[in-house]
Amino acid sequence: MVTKSTEQRNRSLDNNPFWANALIYLVLTALSLITLLPMVNVLAFSFSEARAIYDNPLMLLPHDFTTAAYTYIFSTPALLKAFGITVYVTITGTLLNLLFTVTGAYGLSKTHIPGHRFLLWWTIVPMLFGAGLIPFYLLLKELHLINSLWAMILPGLVAPFNLILMRNFFWSIPDELEECVKIDGATEWTALTRIILPLSKPAIATIALFYAVGHWNDYFNGLFFLTDNGKWPLQVLLRSIIIDMSALNMRGTNLGQDVTKVILTPENIKSATIVFSIVPILVVYPFLQRYFVKGIMMGAVKG
Repeated sequence: MVTKSTEQRNRSLDNNPFWANALIYLVLTALSLITLLPMVNVLAFSFSEARAIYDNPLMLLPHDFTTAAYTYIFSTPALLKAFGITVYVTITGTLLNLLFTVTGAYGLSKTHIPGHRFLLWWTIVPMLFGAGLIPFYLLLKELHLINSLWAMILPGLVAPFNLILMRNFFWSIPDELEECVKIDGATEWTALTRIILPLSKPAIATIALFYAVGHWNDYFNGLFFLTDNGKWPLQVLLRSIIIDMSALNMRGTNLGQDVTKVILTPENIKSATIVFSIVPILVVYPFLQRYFVKGIMMGAVKG
């Protein structure tokens, strides 16, 4: 079904007149440039000296190239600690997310089990309606998760959307494959680990990317539920740096008198910190991109 749909779209593009295709590519290129320009500007700021930033606020290439801002943030314990916390939360949270999402989706894909429809609705309703921030806070308080890193992992252990996406992918796999294995005496767990999971790499990679990006960019839970700033993840610290540079523990030095003898300003530090926070996801994404579209399409429809 996915291949046929792709062929139909390609055929429809081939039938368009030249000017229509040119206009489509022109609009897409313009939108891509509009999206990339702020990122390029921030990158240029991070490698430029203060004087050049004030003279060229809309620069796209570094002026008076320097890496002093990165030297400064890498020597800041608060930032490195926040980075380590974010890496821990992202890796631990994503692994637990995959464990519970995959096993839950496999169970929901079995339409013959008793209560299947009730369990499916039990999954869909929380996706549409939420209790709100105050009940959520009171729940975490009763569970003694306030000011704990688990407050950033356990509340989002299973995302309903990802669960349904994974369930639909499992549902699209022919039942005959499992029946063949079970005839030889295999259990449900063997069928899942030996047959279903190897066939589900696109869907697993897709939801893993969703979960990992969600954990990496999560500042809401850290902002509201972590009262100790020593436990702040990278995104919460980044927010504080943008609002107030004192969050980086400037050690009593003036930004205009940096030990590297290169003049630094808050714009240098903020830009370098922003680049530092997005690079890990940019590095991981290309390795999962080839699974992304296939996983979304095959998890969204049955057939």
